[in-house]
Amino acid sequence: MTSRVWGIVLDSFGKILLPGLTVTIPLTILSFTFAIIIALVTAMVQFANVKVLRKIARFYIWIIRGTPLLVQLYIVFYGLANVGILLKPFPAAVIVFSINEGAYAAETIRASLESIPVGQLEAGYCVGMSYMQTIRRIVLPQAFKTAFPSLFNSLIAMTKNTSLAANITVTEMFMVTQRIVARTYEQLALYLEVALIYLIFSTILTYVQKWGEKKLNITEKSEV
Repeated sequence: MTSRVWGIVLDSFGKILLPGLTVTIPLTILSFTFAIIIALVTAMVQFANVKVLRKIARFYIWIIRGTPLLVQLYIVFYGLANVGILLKPFPAAVIVFSINEGAYAAETIRASLESIPVGQLEAGYCVGMSYMQTIRRIVLPQAFKTAFPSLFNSLIAMTKNTSLAANITVTEMFMVTQRIVARTYEQLALYLEVALIYLIFSTILTYVQKWGEKKLNITEKSEV
């Protein structure tokens, strides 16, 4: 690369990283937190086999998993504006990412719940626990250990998918990069730069995931 390109890359690094820290990461954390809440409720409804609510949950999962995330962003941000529902870009992105990830995480949690032997529930009843106490104290902790790797992989994927929020004018890393590209015409160097920053974020999360899995294994061994 020429000295001019290096100068642009060095000058733009902080300008791209800052919205990564102030927009991309908060967007990921908020969206994933709400997604887990949605997923828990959806998974528990299915696990409890409440027929009407189970059908609603399956319908929600079918719709969300069957349509592209980008299309969902456009429907919520641009489409709802046609019926008078105006949302700011950041809240709209949080809503869409939460609902989208909630559907996928719900299936992960449901499968983890169903992997717990029925005898665990019966053991809870035998010691006088109610259904909810058994779920909270016995079933969910075990299911969480099973679901943790998959859920954390989803978190890493969401961190990268937040780049799609640029399509609804959220000023995150990718949109800032696009603006710098429009001004400097250095597409390759700048897009490689933002890709590197996403890679750094994903790598950090990967190490956190390994640490979390190690801690859970240690906890599991100590309980045996």
